[in-house]
This record gives sequence, structure tokens and C-alpha cells, in this order.
Amino acid sequence: MKRSGTVLLCFLLLGGVLSPSAAAQELAVGGQAVGIEIEAAGVLVAGVSHVQTAEGERSPAEDAGLEAGDFITAVNGTPLRDASALLEAVTASGGAELALSVQRGGRELSFRVAPAYSADGAWMLGMWLRDRVSGVGTLTFYDPVTGVYGALGHGISDADTGASIPLSAGWIREAEIVSVTKGSAGAPGELNGLTEGTASLGSVERNCPSGIYGHLNGGAAGVTRETGELRVGPAQILCTCEGRETREYAVEISRIYREGGSEHVLLEVTDPTLLALTGGIVQGMSGSPILQDGKLVGAVTHVSVST
Repeated sequence: MKRSGTVLLCFLLLGGVLSPSAAAQELAVGGQAVGIEIEAAGVLVAGVSHVQTAEGERSPAEDAGLEAGDFITAVNGTPLRDASALLEAVTASGGAELALSVQRGGRELSFRVAPAYSADGAWMLGMWLRDRVSGVGTLTFYDPVTGVYGALGHGISDADTGASIPLSAGWIREAEIVSVTKGSAGAPGELNGLTEGTASLGSVERNCPSGIYGHLNGGAAGVTRETGELRVGPAQILCTCEGRETREYAVEISRIYREGGSEHVLLEVTDPTLLALTGGIVQGMSGSPILQDGKLVGAVTHVSVST
């Protein structure tokens, strides 16, 4: 049977936990699919556009130097709570110049931009805005003592711009996997989950390169495992690919190497059931805990599928 090769970053998520006690050697493993919702600390510029005015097309945002991927954190010195607040400020300006505070690549920048009056009778800056992100991922571990959890295995960024989302608030929710888009060469596939109306499981309090972290509202199902070290050889991943059932699937760690202070591995899915269901590792399985010799040794993160 053809094996699905997946390059992924693999490491224990203990470096990003919120509480020192969460670094205990006994953690409950996850594998449950969760819906993730986060609100940005500011408003993302998803793209710049043009405003049709009586004098022709204009893009005040572009002319002022704003770019896709910028985060607008304040207007005229007032912190922004969401995109609606920025739109209200633009409308109230009557065309007067606005002072925007912006985060770009770790830098704090300031821009002044005057709205254009559109042919439709509205003041506009010429930007596509986004202030929240949602999706499906996998719970990696939680600490039964503190309630601290880790999930997703990588930070949350905007799908269109790649910009990391500065966190204002967030939640994880129960998720049910309703279908799977199978992965193939050049296409990683994805788990399609339903979270609407489901209960909140906990908060998202940190979004960083190794994943998202927060506190659970209560306990979660999961067997406690000791943490361990990766090695080349057979391993297992825990994930939810159908409904709400978490299952264990066989994988093979064929290579381990270190880069930039993190451990990277070449992991191949060998389980025929998982291959038939998903074609390998797919989006939504990020955060799936990796077990080896009965210990928690890492998590699935970024996916790159080959055949």
C-alpha cells in the first residue's frame, strides 16, 4: 500500500504553557477535535482596494502606505475593539484625516489617511478588514491539576496575508467532524467540522509559534501519560476524523533533525484505516498528540503532503 509522507514540525508544547506547573511530567493527552475562535487585538488589513469617487478611483489606504497584513490597533488614539469601531470612526470623520496606529512585523507605525467620498455616498478608506478568525484544530494535552491546555501545534495566522494574529480574546469549543476532504499530492486536504451551538470548552489566552494555550472550563477525557523523547521508529497519533470519536493511528518517524532550536521530523502515516479515510495528515489534525513507547513525545503541526 502507498504510504503518505508528511513533513511536519514535532516537539512537545510545554515551552508555551501558561503556568510552570503545567510542565509536570504527567499530562493528559488530547486528540479531540476542537473549534477555535479568536478575536484580534486590533483590525487586520486583509487587503487594500479602490474607492469609486466622482473624480475616479482612489485608494486612500494604499496612498497613505498601508499594506495587507497590517494590524490597526487605534484610531485617533482610541484603541480599536473591532472592525465596526473603525468603520464608525471613518463615517464620523466627515472626510477629516484620521491618525491610525499600526503594527507591522513587530514594529509600531503611525499613518495619517483621509477617507474618500464614494459614488455611493459613504466615506471609505479602501481596505478589506478582518477582526476575528475561526477554524478547527486538535487538542494536544491538558494538565488535570491546573486545567492548562495546549492545542493546534502552531500559531494562528491570517490565511490570506500570513500575518500572525495578535490575540485579544478567544475560545475553544466542542467540534464534530462531519466530513473529510482527502489529501493528495500538492493538496493537504482538511477535516470539516461543525461547532455552531456547541459548548465552550475553555479560553484561548496565548497565540504563539508552538500553538494556542489557555484554561479549560472543566475536565476533559484523556489518559494521563508521561512525557518522553522522540526517536526514529514506530509511533502513534491521536486524532478525531469522524464525528467526535478520538482514535489512535499508526505512523512511522523515519528521520529526526534539529533546526532553529526545534526538533523536526519526517513522519509517514502507515495506518491503512487513516490512509483510506484522509489520505494521510490533513488540515485540522494540527495539534494531534504523538505517542511513542506509551509516552507523549510531540505534536503534529505544519503539513506538506507527498506520495
